[in-house]
Formats: sequence, C-alpha cells, structure tokens
Amino acid sequence: MKNAVVYLEDGTCYYGQTLATTGETSGEVVFNTAMSGYQEILTDPSYAGQIVTMTYPLIGNYGVNETDVESGGVHVKGFLVKEFCRYHSNFRATESLIDYLNRYKVMAVEGIDTRALTRHLRERGAMRAIISTEDLDPKSLAQKMKKVPSMEGADWVKEVICKKPYLWPAEGEFKDRPRFRVAVIDCGVKFNILRIFARLGCECQVVPAGTTFEEIMAYKPDGLFISNGPGDPAAVPYVISEAKKAVGKLPIFGICLGNQIMGLALGGRTFKLKFGHHGANHPVLDSRDERIGITSQNHGFCVDIDSLDKEQIEIINKNLNDQTIEGIRHKKFPIYSVQHHPEAAPGPHDAQYLFEDFIKLMAESKRR
Repeated sequence: MKNAVVYLEDGTCYYGQTLATTGETSGEVVFNTAMSGYQEILTDPSYAGQIVTMTYPLIGNYGVNETDVESGGVHVKGFLVKEFCRYHSNFRATESLIDYLNRYKVMAVEGIDTRALTRHLRERGAMRAIISTEDLDPKSLAQKMKKVPSMEGADWVKEVICKKPYLWPAEGEFKDRPRFRVAVIDCGVKFNILRIFARLGCECQVVPAGTTFEEIMAYKPDGLFISNGPGDPAAVPYVISEAKKAVGKLPIFGICLGNQIMGLALGGRTFKLKFGHHGANHPVLDSRDERIGITSQNHGFCVDIDSLDKEQIEIINKNLNDQTIEGIRHKKFPIYSVQHHPEAAPGPHDAQYLFEDFIKLMAESKRR
C-alpha cells in the first residue's frame, strides 16, 4: 500500500492509502449510497469518467464473481472507501474485491473519511478530482486540475459502446421463436437490461450509438430501446437526431441517459444536477396508479420539467426526494422513458414492471 491524496477542484484534500495500483488519475467524484452491489457499480458503463465514493463503510465482504457484471470491464476512474474487507465470504465468490480492482488496475483508495467527503459533495456539489500517489502537493495538483475536463459537454458514450452490432437471444420457451425483436441503441447498456428482455422472450439486436435510424429499421424491429450511458446527453446529438426520426415510427422505451435523450428529442432541455442521484434507495412516484417504488439510480443530468410541451408530453414519474422528473410519456405515440433503473443491478426490483409495459406497447403496435 502507498499513501495517496484525493484532491478536489475546490482545493479540499482527503488522504488515504491505495491498493497495488499506483500513479495518478482524475475524474468527477460522486458518492453512491448503496450498501452492496459494488461489482455492478464498478462495471456499469454509466460511471465512465467518474470516481465513485461508497458511503457504506466496509466494502468487499462478499467478494466478486463472474456473473454479477454489467459490462465487459470496469469503467470507474477511481474507487474510494472507508475500509476494504480483507476476508470475503460468499459461496458465489470467485475472487476478492481487492484482487479484482488490482487486476483491472483501478486506483482504489481506503482510509478516506467517506462521510466527510459525502457531506462536502452534498453541500458543494459533484466536482472534479485527482487521485495521486506520486504528487501529494496541493499547489502542484491545483495546476494539474486546470487540465481535467468537466463532465458537462463531454461525450463519454463513444468510450463505452460496442464496436459492432451483436445479437442477445431470447431465453426459455421463446429461444427459437422470440415474442418480439427489440433494437437496442447501446449508449453504455447494462447487461441486466438485456437479461430481462431475454427472460421476457425478446430478442435484442444491439447496435452502437451512432447507428442511423435507417440501419436500425433494416433489422425489422418491433420496438426501439435507448440505453443508459455516461456523460452529458447534450453531447450526443448523433443519438438524439436518430431518436427524433423514430418518433411515431416505433414504440420507444428509454432508461437513464435514454430518458434524457428522449427528452431532448421531444423538444426539451437537460441540466446538470448538483450532486446527481447515485444509489439504490430513491423513492419514485408513478402517477399512473399512485404507486411508489424504491429505485436504483445513477445519473448526473436531468430533463428540465418546464422545457417540455405539456400538450404532447406527460410526466409519469417523479423523484420524491427532490421532485425532479423520473419518467415521461408521449400522449399520442407509444413512447415512454424513465430516469431511474428498473433493471436494478444493484438495487430493488420495484420498477421491473416497466419492461412488461413496453412489451404491451409493442404488442398493441403489432396488432394495428
């Protein structure tokens, strides 16, 4: 282990020790309030460009395994905890979290006062940070901070998407004859979204962000899904433009970044939240049946509620913590999207019924 500093852009420093990986890295530091699910968090492409602080003090007690991954690798720029567990115990574990982080060469720091850091981010907002074992001088790090890019205006989607289209087949009784074919625009899609579609009998044709609407239609899909992903939604106009073309042509469902992209495609605006929503305990109200679900969330941007045309768009989900938009639906076309993560991984499964709602939209559209 080696001494390390976490230097924030406002000049605040937090000190700890790194694991085997040393050096220097930078990104936007955010906090996650989940008590478990660290492997899913590490492998969630939506965290590209960010340093994640876990608010729960002991991380790593159940190790990691080969199943609970949400992508093909680790995407966080750094990982900050109070204490790493040295002795994991779980019948599914194949490796310790420490070995996993070292294998992926993640700058992981323990000994940080994560409660103090979390309170600081809540009061001041998410901000850029540098983790370093080589340079512990705040004055020197202040100069380096000038070169660290902001998340606003940055296109991180291109860093995490698939390089070429691929097929994720349906499962079970629908393996040979899928109920529906879903075109998935990969902006950093989590595997659990594809797993749920597969369990529901849908074959997913996954295409990288930047694929044209005409190319998507060549697959003859029954519906279009726009995935989660990292960064500023306004920085991916090449996805927004294709989403606009799909309006009125296909049933559309979006999650997280997909919700923000649909908000922009339907004429709205987005803005950056003070410290974002990252965790597995956010209460969301579904106004369609007054249902309240506890949801998993991971986003730093949000659709501006006042920017949407209320004659065409209705708000169907609201965050009960801060009243921000958590879901929208088009009044004329079969389109809806949500800001939270109904697929969980990690988190509660309260909102997984939304996938069934999309199945119904595709079924109704096919009957017409």
